[in-house]
Amino acid sequence: MSELIVYTGTQGRARGRRGVQLAESITWQASKQTYGTVRFLVDRDRVADAYRAYAYFRWVDDRLDSDELSASDRLAFVSSQQALVEHVLRGGVNAAALCPEEQLLADLLRGSRAEDAGLRAYVVNMMAVMAFDAERRGRLITEAELATYTRWLATAVTEALHYFIGHDCYTPRGQMRILAVTGAHITHMLRDTLEDIASGYINLPAEVVAAGVDPADVNAPAYRAWVRQRVDLARNCFFAGRAYLEQVESLRCRLAGYAYTARFETVLDAIERDGYRLRADYPERKTPAAALRMGWAALRQSARHPQVLQPAPRMPLAES
Repeated sequence: MSELIVYTGTQGRARGRRGVQLAESITWQASKQTYGTVRFLVDRDRVADAYRAYAYFRWVDDRLDSDELSASDRLAFVSSQQALVEHVLRGGVNAAALCPEEQLLADLLRGSRAEDAGLRAYVVNMMAVMAFDAERRGRLITEAELATYTRWLATAVTEALHYFIGHDCYTPRGQMRILAVTGAHITHMLRDTLEDIASGYINLPAEVVAAGVDPADVNAPAYRAWVRQRVDLARNCFFAGRAYLEQVESLRCRLAGYAYTARFETVLDAIERDGYRLRADYPERKTPAAALRMGWAALRQSARHPQVLQPAPRMPLAES
């Protein structure tokens, strides 16, 4: 019979503390900004789960990116994690069979109820992102696949934002809900293009490659033209996303959302200055001056009074 992990007694509480410490350590090593966001902005009763959520998927992503795994090993690994999610969501899992990182997921979803739809949406959509990355490595992807991939990621991050920060406050629904994160993901893929190519991930759609664009020649005029289209799309998504964030009731959630988008808009600025030529690194986004500008912009935006939400513009994601 499967066993639901429940921490009881001194030994159980100690194991729970070790799990939180592991989650905090993974988060700290991977992203100082995420660590700080969780520590200072997440609802107090959900801080431990926010660390668990980030740390678990950071671990999965790092395993999938590792050169130690063969293609078949990557697919088998992600399949095992998908099965784990399904088992835990059904209410049970064999605790003895889990490694410490997998226990983070089990602890995160322990006792998850129907009203925790945001948490479930985060986990299910993020796992879909992981599975797609495992499968697409070494092959071209279509424009439709790219759009779906971005939608999964944007849905996951948006729902996590609202689940962990200001979860009992009002948030609008509709097309504009995921657009800020959509813009961030478009920018993220542009930023990591050269690193991804080296790892076997081609972010240029197959349709663009078929038109004669070399996926490795980021300096080619045709490649730069495609990059410009993606930058313009990301800008439009951020513009609409800010209008959405203005409607979010929680000040902490607005602040986190603006800070998240501001870090990616800095990358867009750099890409534009470079004439839409992508490069391997964008160190300017990590400078103290950039951090100060992003922080001030986030504070200024988040302090604005909510505005009337306008209908979302139709974003041509499937054509990008």
